[in-house]
Amino acid sequence: MTTEERSVESGASAPRRPPEARPPEAGDAGRARMQVLQGRGVSGGVVVGRAISMQTRNSEVYRFPLTHPDDVEAELARFEEAKRRAADELAGLRTHVDGDFGEELAAIFDAHLLMLQDGTFTDRVVERIRNERVNAEWAVERTVAELEERFLSLDNEYVRERNEDIRDVGRQLVRSLRGLSVHELSEIAGDVVVVADDLTPSEAVRLGRQGVAGFALESGGRTSHTTIIARSLNVPLVAGVEGVTGMLTDDDPVIVEGDRGLVILHPTPETIAEVVARRRVLAEREEEMLATCELRSCTRDGVEVTLMANLDLPEEIDEVVRFGAAGVGLYRSEFLYIEKSPDLPNEEEHLAMYRRIVEAAAPFPAVIRTYDLGGRKLAQEVMHTHEDNPVLGLRGIRLTLARPEVFRTQLRGLLRAGLYGDLWVLLPMVTSVEEVDRFRAFADGVMTELEAEGVPFQRDFKLGVMIEVPSAALTADHLAREVDFFAVGTNDLIQYSLAVDRNNEHVADLYQPLHPAILRMLRMVVEAAEAAGIEVEVCGEMAGDPRFAPLLVGMGLRRLSMGPRLVPAIKTLIRGFDAAELEALAEHCAGLRSASEVESCLEETLAVRSSLRAEAG
Repeated sequence: MTTEERSVESGASAPRRPPEARPPEAGDAGRARMQVLQGRGVSGGVVVGRAISMQTRNSEVYRFPLTHPDDVEAELARFEEAKRRAADELAGLRTHVDGDFGEELAAIFDAHLLMLQDGTFTDRVVERIRNERVNAEWAVERTVAELEERFLSLDNEYVRERNEDIRDVGRQLVRSLRGLSVHELSEIAGDVVVVADDLTPSEAVRLGRQGVAGFALESGGRTSHTTIIARSLNVPLVAGVEGVTGMLTDDDPVIVEGDRGLVILHPTPETIAEVVARRRVLAEREEEMLATCELRSCTRDGVEVTLMANLDLPEEIDEVVRFGAAGVGLYRSEFLYIEKSPDLPNEEEHLAMYRRIVEAAAPFPAVIRTYDLGGRKLAQEVMHTHEDNPVLGLRGIRLTLARPEVFRTQLRGLLRAGLYGDLWVLLPMVTSVEEVDRFRAFADGVMTELEAEGVPFQRDFKLGVMIEVPSAALTADHLAREVDFFAVGTNDLIQYSLAVDRNNEHVADLYQPLHPAILRMLRMVVEAAEAAGIEVEVCGEMAGDPRFAPLLVGMGLRRLSMGPRLVPAIKTLIRGFDAAELEALAEHCAGLRSASEVESCLEETLAVRSSLRAEAG
C-alpha cells in the first residue's frame, strides 16, 4: 500500500503532507532529527506510535480555465473516471459497513451511490465543464453549492435533510479527482497517532473506537468537545501544535505526551525507552489511586465533598464505580446524538441509555442534561438552518423549546428512565426564569401524554439549571427559587464572560478560569444556592483540575463532578487540606486583582502542601 493509499478519510478532505521523500528507517545514517513541539496537554497519558496525517478542514478548490477544446474533452473523461472510482469505493464501504454495523447504516451509502447516478447532479457538472470550460473539481464544488441552496429553500424536510448527502458525494468526487483513496485505520497495524489540523467530536469518537492510540492537533483547547471525547476514551491528546501536519509523513514515529503537552517527532531510541518507562510508572500510579475508592471523600477536618462523574460515552459508565464516584454529576446527552448522526435517537434508544446510567449511579443521583445541541453541535441536522454566529444562536434550552418535536422524544425517554433510580434533569444554557417556566409547562404536557397512553414514568424528579452564562449567574437568586439544584458549567461561563472562544487557539491564553470576574460569579451562585437551600455542583473542567479544585471547596462548593478517572486524584488532594484552611485561601484569592495573581497564590499553597507531605512521609 502506498503512502497516498494510506490516507484516512473521516468526512474530511485530503490528508496533507510535505512533498519530500519519507525519512530513512531507524538506524540509517540519514535519520530525521528529533523535534520536540510544545502544545497544550488536554487529555492525559503517554503514547508512542506511527503518524497518520489528516486534513479535516475544507481544503480550497480552485477554478482553472480550459483554454483548448481538447482540454474540455480530457476533463470530461477525467470526471467520468473519477465517478467510476468513487462508485467503486462507495460500494466497498457499503459492504464493509453492512457487515460491521448492519443494513440501516449501510443504506446511507446506497443513497450516495444513487446520487452519483442522478442526472440532476452529474449532468449539471458535465454541463458546467463543457459550457464554462472549467476544471472538474470546480464544477463539482459549484454544483454542490447550487443544489444545497436549492434544497434549503424548500419546505420539504426530507429533501432538506439530503443536503448532507449531496455534500458528502461532492467531497467523494473531489477526492477521487485528486487520486486519493479512502481507507479505515483498522487496515493499519500497530499503534496509530492521528496528526490533524482539527477533528469534530464525531470523528474523534469514530477514530478513538477504532483503536487510535493518540491525537496531535493544530487547533483545540482544554474544553473543546473533541478534547472531552478524547478524555472519555482515555486517549492522549495534545492540542495547539501549530503546523504539525506539515512536519510529518505517514508512518513517521511520533510520541504524544498528553500530561506535559509535548509532541515529539522522530524520537530517538533513548527517548522512546524513557517514555515506555514513564508509561509503566503512570499505570502503577493509577493502581495506587484506585485504593482511595474505599476512603471518605472529605477534608482533614471532616467536611464532606461529594465527587461525581461526568459521562459522555457508554464506555465510561463502568468507570463510575471503578474509580469511586458518588453517582453521575453530568451526562451530556448530546453525545448520544453525535453517535447517531445523521439520524436522531428514537425513544427506546433514549430510554436504554438513560436507564443504564441511572442504574449504574444508584444509590447516588444521575444528573442527565437535556441536549445541548446547536452552536457547533449538529445544528444543521436539528435546525435545518444556517447561523453566522451559532454559539450565540439557537442552542441549549432555546433549541429545546423551539424544536418540541425532537425534544419530546428525549423527555419521554428521560421520564421513563426515572423509574430505575434517582433521576435529576438538568437544563442547559438557561438565561431566565421564563425558560424554566416554559420547560415545566412542556414537561407537564408530555406527562399527560404518557398517562393517557398508560406508559409508566417518574413524575417526581429533581430539576436543575446550568449556570453557564453571565445572566444566569447574576440572577441566580431568582433561579434558585424555581429549581432544585444548580450545575455550574465553568467552560461556557468563562467563555461567555470573558468573550473568548474556547476553541480558538489564537486567544487560548485569554481563557482564564481564575479571572476575578469568574470567581465573583461563582461566589454569587454559591450564596444564592445556600440562601434557597438547594444543591450546587461544578461540572466544568475546573472541578477535575488539581490546580482549581481546592479553591472551589474553599468557596463553599461541596459537589464536584469530573471525568471518572480524575476522582481518585482529586479525593487524595482534598483529604490533605482542612476546610477552614481552604476557606481562608478562597477569601484571600477573592481580593486579588488578576488571574495571574490568583494562580501564583494557588501554586504556592499547593507547593507548600506537597513539601509538608514529603516531610511527613
